[in-house]
Amino acid sequence: MEATPVSPVIPEEPKKKSKTGALIATIATAILCGCPGLFAICWGALSAIVSFFPNADINIGGSSDPNTAFFVGVGALCGGVVFVAIPIVVGILTLREKKPKAEAPAEPLPPAA
Repeated sequence: MEATPVSPVIPEEPKKKSKTGALIATIATAILCGCPGLFAICWGALSAIVSFFPNADINIGGSSDPNTAFFVGVGALCGGVVFVAIPIVVGILTLREKKPKAEAPAEPLPPAA
């Protein structure tokens, strides 16, 4: 009687999840939020700086008040920072490696005394 050869059992490695959707989301938010955010930061900084120049020709929504230019500029700076932070957060949350959760013990817990 001839013995049949036994092949060793090789455990399969878990498949990595595809990150295509995460990359698309990160690129889309970078284009749709990051670029306008950078524009808002530049425009807000320029508007806030120009408000300090004497005799500057300021026209913010029909107002030539330097305080209006300053506060609109600061508001644009804050909004731009938020818009730039959105793609960063999306990239971190979607592209990070999640740690596997610890499995619960198979044995039942003893009753409380």
